[in-house]
Amino acid sequence: MAAIELRGDYDATRLRDLARRSKDARQVRRLLSLAAVYDGARRGDAAAVGGMDRQILRDRAVRFNAEGPDGLIDRKARGAKPKLTAEQLSAVVQLIEEGPIPAIHGVVRWRLVDLVGWIYDEYGVTLDLSRLGKILKGLGYARLSTDPSRVLRWNCGPATRASAGSMAKRSASASHAASYSKAALSRAPCWS
Repeated sequence: MAAIELRGDYDATRLRDLARRSKDARQVRRLLSLAAVYDGARRGDAAAVGGMDRQILRDRAVRFNAEGPDGLIDRKARGAKPKLTAEQLSAVVQLIEEGPIPAIHGVVRWRLVDLVGWIYDEYGVTLDLSRLGKILKGLGYARLSTDPSRVLRWNCGPATRASAGSMAKRSASASHAASYSKAALSRAPCWS
């Protein structure tokens, strides 16, 4: 096999010195493998020094030649492309801030299920409930997951507290999708 060509401004002693000072264990192993190449070791033996195979050693040598020792540090992955564009996300934020219009949207407060449906209807983008919750949490929205009967007990007088239990039973099936608001829990209207 052909020998691995390495840049001429480094040598084995200098790479071992850099490995001694490095705090990144993976970079240290790669530097020591390349130092073995500078010493004239066979490609398989030099790869074994760093716990890699010959092809990975070659790939690391290409990055070392192009970028120097800093090219041997792992880069952070970019991650997946966001499903919502900045314009779409700002429209969702505006929708949350304005609140739903019951006659148009068919709900009196936004739940994750409702927002996911609206996003799909408007943009054709499918989002999971938990993913939308994480996006909204990242934007500073707090999750409000209170029992509706407690809200009624806090805000209503004794006359309506008796009916609060039946209200909670009716809305218990929808309580798993929490609403989001930047403000603290607002006062709910009292039903009689």
